[in-house]
Amino acid sequence: MARSNRQSNRGRTSRRAVYETLRRKVLTLELPPGAALSENELAAALGVSRTPVRESLILLSQEGLVQIFPQVGSFVSRVDPAKVADAQFLREAVELAALGDLPAELDPELVDALRHNLAEQRRPGLALEEFFELDEAFHQTLLRLSGHGSAWATVVSAKGHLDRARRLGLYDTASPAGFADQHVEIFDAVLVGDLTLAHAAMRTHLRAVFDDVERIRARSPELFATDPGTVPVRRNVVVWE
Repeated sequence: MARSNRQSNRGRTSRRAVYETLRRKVLTLELPPGAALSENELAAALGVSRTPVRESLILLSQEGLVQIFPQVGSFVSRVDPAKVADAQFLREAVELAALGDLPAELDPELVDALRHNLAEQRRPGLALEEFFELDEAFHQTLLRLSGHGSAWATVVSAKGHLDRARRLGLYDTASPAGFADQHVEIFDAVLVGDLTLAHAAMRTHLRAVFDDVERIRARSPELFATDPGTVPVRRNVVVWE
């Protein structure tokens, strides 16, 4: 019985690890929008059987990050601007509401953490993915400052398409310095208690993704969803039309 339980736990751990790995590859664009997904190739690359890969793709399809077409194959979902807008709406509602709940006396440890985060955002040679992680930590810490840190998990679970759009925008810029400047503006407004400025700066910062989507979609429309009923066509290879 104990051996059976250990094997079961290892199986669940393996499935979870495969799911988290594939999800990360999709969100970081290592598996780009529209990419075909081979269960055999993914299983070989990850050193697992096809079963956890298949189960992970099903979970990712439930999140809207993968599309599975019977008799055709599985694909990374193209970025859906409507889902980007929905996730941004949720994120903006949560983060602006949290700013309104900031206490009169800010937690000094969290303030120091935000200062350190902002300094790291300007570190020479910072990779774009490192900047993205610092951006995430900045916003999560602001939520913690207002006492709503646990809300971050809800925001994260809803913003897969949004995060891919944000990364496309980030990788399309020459430097993330402009985003870092926006973070500083938000932080400075929070420190002096100017909630009107903090709200306006946060709203402008979060809505910048819409300009990114329009700019990149004009140049690379194949990365974005159009007709939700579109199915890839199997010729010599499977292609989108």
